[in-house]
Amino acid sequence: MKESEIAMALLFPGAYLLGSIPFGLMLSKLFGAGDVRETGSGSIGATNVARAAGLFAGILTLLLDAAKGAAAVWIAGRITQESATWMMLAGLAALLGHCFPVWLKFRGGKGVATAAGMFGVLCMPALLGALILFLLVAGFWRYVSLGSISAAAAIPLLMYLLWAPHHAPPLIVTFGSLAAAALVIARHNANLQRLVDGTEPRFSVGKKKDSA
Repeated sequence: MKESEIAMALLFPGAYLLGSIPFGLMLSKLFGAGDVRETGSGSIGATNVARAAGLFAGILTLLLDAAKGAAAVWIAGRITQESATWMMLAGLAALLGHCFPVWLKFRGGKGVATAAGMFGVLCMPALLGALILFLLVAGFWRYVSLGSISAAAAIPLLMYLLWAPHHAPPLIVTFGSLAAAALVIARHNANLQRLVDGTEPRFSVGKKKDSA
């Protein structure tokens, strides 16, 4: 096999393994908060890390989780001469790795930051549109989960409208965006139920073991 063929064969599993790096768990332990899976929502994502270990740890988790998705898509682009198909597949693999990391018995995060990194490389205007929506919703209602769900629901349409002037994206991008959005929203199932019940906690920062 040629080197390029080997690289492409390793792209999907490599992207999954990259996405599966549990930065949130590592940072929560580094900052003295213990196993973040035993705190609050049990997620290894930035919001739960911020609640358990403080704002700085949460921001670091957010940036590193986003970097996983961005790096997977960027590397795929370099290997495949900017193939939208391979870039989208690599992004989805990283997202799956984050949500279902093999190292943590497939109990990972909710995918928001990793998806943001992924879409930032694929189409920055779409990500910016989703980010604005997130800030508006989360800022007004103070529910990070509601902002995340709203942004995830909007991203397929934003990708379709903003992919390129007067050009619709390839089908793989459209369906890949729908798949990513569906996964992120599904991972927020418990949050959706708490929002309906009126028991979803509003965002706050601190090193508290009893955060909901």
